[in-house]
Amino acid sequence: MTDNQRAITDDEQQRAMLIWDYHQMHHDVRPCDVAIGLGSHDLGVAGFAAELYRAGLFPTLVFTGGNSPTTAARFPRGEAVHFREHALELGVPDSAILLEPKAANTGQNITFSRQVLTAAGIAPSSVLLVSKPYMERRSFATARKLWPEVEVVCASEPLEFDDYLKSIGDEKLVIDMLVGDLQRVIEYPKLGFAVEQDVPGDVHAAYESLIHDGFTSRLINS
Repeated sequence: MTDNQRAITDDEQQRAMLIWDYHQMHHDVRPCDVAIGLGSHDLGVAGFAAELYRAGLFPTLVFTGGNSPTTAARFPRGEAVHFREHALELGVPDSAILLEPKAANTGQNITFSRQVLTAAGIAPSSVLLVSKPYMERRSFATARKLWPEVEVVCASEPLEFDDYLKSIGDEKLVIDMLVGDLQRVIEYPKLGFAVEQDVPGDVHAAYESLIHDGFTSRLINS
């Protein structure tokens, strides 16, 4: 068994759950002027965005994202393109979807989506960001930095941690991503990419210990 396939201990999973909960903003989802579905490896983002559209929470939905090493094999035509196709299959009309197929990071997701909306003549005062569950806080912090004049509401598919692990099928990868996203929450404000977020002591301790345990594949050089 390779390190990437090794069993996750109960203690590691408990520490990861602390970070999982921290990453979620726990916003009350409410109607917004537009929604932005942030591209990733998780097609559940598109499915949940379609559900929220059918619930009448917004009239216009932007899917944003090109490719990354994580998604190129799964979404060869790009994250936004595949997300759009999935939403169409779930009943979202083509007229309600705008496509942003080039973004390679969260900052570009926000900036390029804003440009697409402007080109369509849409100037929202509120934006619903739909992301994978552990990307809520980073996307919130990024949007607050790059688009401070809009009200940002975060949403993600309402899954328990265990259910999300099963849906992705790779526990090590998910915990690596939880750790990597938290590193970005901590480090990106120093680089001007996001607004600062308070990190509770127990969450930071869980983060440091998981790095020590080898959950490092998604870390950046800081």
